[in-house]
Amino acid sequence: MSTQATVLYDAPGPRARAAYRTIAIVSVVAGLALAALVLLILGRNGQLAAEKWTPFLKGTTWTTYLLPGLVGTIVSAVLSIVLAMALGLVLGVGRLSESRAIRAVSGTIVEVFRAIPVLILMIFAYQLFSMYQLFPSTYLALAAVVFGLTFYNGSVIAEIIRSGVRSLPSGQREAAASLGLRPGQAMRLILLPQAITAMLPAIVAQMVIALKDSALGYLIGYIEVVRSGIQSASYYRNYLAALVVVAIIMIVINYALTWFAGRLEQRMRTGRKAAPTS
Repeated sequence: MSTQATVLYDAPGPRARAAYRTIAIVSVVAGLALAALVLLILGRNGQLAAEKWTPFLKGTTWTTYLLPGLVGTIVSAVLSIVLAMALGLVLGVGRLSESRAIRAVSGTIVEVFRAIPVLILMIFAYQLFSMYQLFPSTYLALAAVVFGLTFYNGSVIAEIIRSGVRSLPSGQREAAASLGLRPGQAMRLILLPQAITAMLPAIVAQMVIALKDSALGYLIGYIEVVRSGIQSASYYRNYLAALVVVAIIMIVINYALTWFAGRLEQRMRTGRKAAPTS
């Protein structure tokens, strides 16, 4: 056995390192061979032909199909994320309340909406809003999508915030009490900022899920980027190309959201370290 060791495991010896290199090389070669096979099959079926991809070089394809769908995706995602953050804060603080009634109500809301699939929430909201004419028909699908995403993701964010506050050292609460702060003030001024900063990666992951789940609005007639891509594919008969372009658009949006959240987290951490202690 090797005499070199890390804290968690023994460092691999020469034979193990050679085996790892062999496995890595074989995996890369197999992956490239599989990719080449897929491209070959797609080429034989005409999916790589230029006429399948050139429609996306036309401005009309974007202005007629993709851009309206992209706007719909961004609008529903932004509204849902903002409302889900607000709802998550309220429910998360409610689950940490000293009042048993508030904890029970908040916990019931969280458990109910976290257990129901997002699509069912959207369909239920669509039928409810349509039956009682709560929204104009133009915004009916948008309202249903935002409702489903808000209540599902808000419930998950509430649990994330609750876990973040619970993970803080108990000395934080004791220090706040020794300064004469009421529980609500301690939660707002000391506990919540630290919990949100610590749990920001998990919150961002939930925001990405909200953005992707907006595509479920396709099933209730909401115009978003996936629906627009399929409509474009129906017109040009290029389903694979359309889905690839839609996937690239979603990847870019998710990357931009993750990058923005990372910058925000860095600024929040830097701001806390630079804050005066006096």
